[in-house]
Amino acid sequence: MTVNIRRHTYELNPDMTRVVCEFFMPGNNDRIRRITQRVASLDAKQSETELNKVFRDFSPRHKNFPNIIDSHYNKIADVLKTGFNLSDTQKQLLGAYCSREYSFESAALMNPSIVPANNQNEFILSLRQVGEGHISSVGFRSIRIDKKGELFVENTTGYAILPQVETSKNETRFHFPGDSLLCERILFPATADECNGMEDARFVKFEDDAYYATYTAYDGHKISIKLLVTTDFVQFRSRPIQGKVVNNKGMALFPQKIDGKYAMIARMDGENLYYMTSGDIHKWENASLLDRPNEPWAFVQIGNCGSPIKTNKGWLLLTHGVGAMRQYVISACLLDLKKPTKIIGRLTDPLIIPNENEREGYVPNVVYSCGGTIHNRDLIIPYAMSDYRSGFASVSVDELFKEFV
Repeated sequence: MTVNIRRHTYELNPDMTRVVCEFFMPGNNDRIRRITQRVASLDAKQSETELNKVFRDFSPRHKNFPNIIDSHYNKIADVLKTGFNLSDTQKQLLGAYCSREYSFESAALMNPSIVPANNQNEFILSLRQVGEGHISSVGFRSIRIDKKGELFVENTTGYAILPQVETSKNETRFHFPGDSLLCERILFPATADECNGMEDARFVKFEDDAYYATYTAYDGHKISIKLLVTTDFVQFRSRPIQGKVVNNKGMALFPQKIDGKYAMIARMDGENLYYMTSGDIHKWENASLLDRPNEPWAFVQIGNCGSPIKTNKGWLLLTHGVGAMRQYVISACLLDLKKPTKIIGRLTDPLIIPNENEREGYVPNVVYSCGGTIHNRDLIIPYAMSDYRSGFASVSVDELFKEFV
């Protein structure tokens, strides 16, 4: 391939010092009551001394720490309605016994997607964060791109924040404080069907200016597909995606309706690419085969690397292919603007292959993206390296189009 791929030097590595303070249930209700009895046995001075130790060691690490442990106490308050007369200090101390820190990206920081923000030169990066127990959550960073194409990624602060969560039968709502920074907001599994992970969010800015993201919910045994919606990255809604063609990971929504219907690229059989349409964004019943593995570097399977990107030449679709030794590579194809079921161009070689610096990690020999974007005629591709850390590559769109056959 003659196209020039620029690998940017900036990388995002897992940081085990980033922690959230989450609710911790030490055991069943009887055990909670026994712990409460021990706390209640402390006199006022002892209670204050122990609470001061907690605040000294943990309050600097979390925004609004008193509110957090108060909320954790409230989660077990119903168990303690009778038999205990606790002071406010003892309630906060008990809340601390029902709290723990979780290092949400200690294992991996991977599978990013990028979408434009409201400012022309600013973008929002989403990342899959993996911590203890291989539990995945979703995090964010702000990115600015200057006139030379250099990327500047927002530094993290010393804080990470979990949202308030409201759940109903069909929907989960996440609410972050309005004064929190984007990089501090952590979308953490909130329901039983995603208790082991919110994986591989593919964000896209839709034509109604809302942001949508499909993601894989994992409960430790089986997967399901869900859809996140937000307009401001402060409040999010999540609902399941269902239907007879919703059978596999990696569904990527087009940024606009096609012929009056929502459209997606998916891999419903785990091997081939499909084009899907629906009048209901949460229910998908129709799919048609779009592409099969046709190059040696993708003989095992193919899939998308995020939502199609609209260009004057067609829908630019980043793809991945799996070849010998289960090596993942990133490639691309071009779909007709009016009839996305028609492939009008494809690469015969991969666009990004794991190099010697990228092939070592939790899962070796993998490069993977959940979505790129175009800025100043450059295709920006954030991508994960061997399921461990993430980096960025860029390529001229005009050069890329010349490679399509």
